[in-house]
Amino acid sequence: MPTPLLKNRASLTHKLGYAVRNPARIAPYVKRTARDTWLRLKHPDHVAYYRAVMASDTGRNPEAAVGSRSHERWLALGEMQFDYLVEHGLEPRHRMLDIGCGNLRAGWRFIAHLDAGNYYGIDISPDILIAAKRTLTTYELQPKLPHLTITQDLTLEFLPSGHFDVVHAHSVFSHSPIHVIDECLAHVGRILAPGGFFDFTFDRTEGAEHQVLREDFYYRTETLLRLAGKHGLEARFMEDWETRPHGQSKIRVNNPA
Repeated sequence: MPTPLLKNRASLTHKLGYAVRNPARIAPYVKRTARDTWLRLKHPDHVAYYRAVMASDTGRNPEAAVGSRSHERWLALGEMQFDYLVEHGLEPRHRMLDIGCGNLRAGWRFIAHLDAGNYYGIDISPDILIAAKRTLTTYELQPKLPHLTITQDLTLEFLPSGHFDVVHAHSVFSHSPIHVIDECLAHVGRILAPGGFFDFTFDRTEGAEHQVLREDFYYRTETLLRLAGKHGLEARFMEDWETRPHGQSKIRVNNPA
């Protein structure tokens, strides 16, 4: 059996083996494949396609739409992200950009921790941002005046230069083709404050890079490190994140300028 990091989930062999081991998941997989195929035909552009995926998933369950199987897991994953950044020096005075903020799984904790007005969340999905506003209300965080903004791309052109101490993208690049990641890395350096950093997670493979249903994308670490370097950024693999109970890996980017 191949190790998890060598598996190619797009291969027919993997799909057949998975179906044999998990027969109850065959019908949901077929249903999701049919839905995703229809959405791809309707929306050939990846951002438009994934916005439609999020609209469909959010309509059923906003917490599941951001990858949480239960409310308890939603809380645990948000706490994990929050604790990690606090351990790495996130202070209330810092200004933070949360790319793909979703329904504020981690965002509500960041908002509570940061000084008023210091949290800026962006997402491609209007549906999930509506759910995010409900989360704000639930946790009574209105006085913190967070910014929640829809975006079409990751050029970040509407944001000020040198403004953000911390930029964060959790479970964004794991759903992004390489040209979307390249676009973000080409522009994120401009908005980073001196000494600031950009953390992002990704689905790591040590085998062939691949995608599943145009929803899940698997990359080799060196591919993303090289891509960051192409744009004059310093990037390193965050070994200490690997100890956390999470399936994705993390890279940190700094702008040496």
